[in-house]
Amino acid sequence: MFRQLDDFLASWKEETSKTLEIFNAIPDAAMKTAVTPEHRDLRRLAWHLVESLIEMPGHCGLKIAGAQLIQGMFIGEPPATMKAISDAYAAASASLVEGLKAWKNADLEILDELYGEHWKRGFTLFVLLTHQTHHRGQMTVLMRQAGLKVPGIYGPAKEGWAAYGMEAPKV
Repeated sequence: MFRQLDDFLASWKEETSKTLEIFNAIPDAAMKTAVTPEHRDLRRLAWHLVESLIEMPGHCGLKIAGAQLIQGMFIGEPPATMKAISDAYAAASASLVEGLKAWKNADLEILDELYGEHWKRGFTLFVLLTHQTHHRGQMTVLMRQAGLKVPGIYGPAKEGWAAYGMEAPKV
């Protein structure tokens, strides 16, 4: 749970860049990659991150860019291109950062109702961040299945070891 807005904002800035790096590594031709037709594909997972970024802070009174698109907890059909998804994510992220300028650290202790529970705002921001990380992990697996190069987010991906003059670890 976050207790200082600056801590969240520093983490969010870093994580936003990592999310955009993943989005930008997915060509439109690979957007339909899914484990099975009954599971979210790369396009839907990326769009879900946009939805969550708009929907979740809305429960805390923040009006995030794109909020008019939310119906219930979800937005309709995702855009047809990764660029459009990436642009929507970047706009929503900037909107979140702007909206948080009105908050004070004490506001992180305020309880809001989310999903039938009462969450402190500092916890909501924590969940927003970790939820995004969770789905990015799913996306990297699908990217591998699609034969795409996976960016090294928290360290080198298999292909990234060469940049360090090292051989990738044995599998």
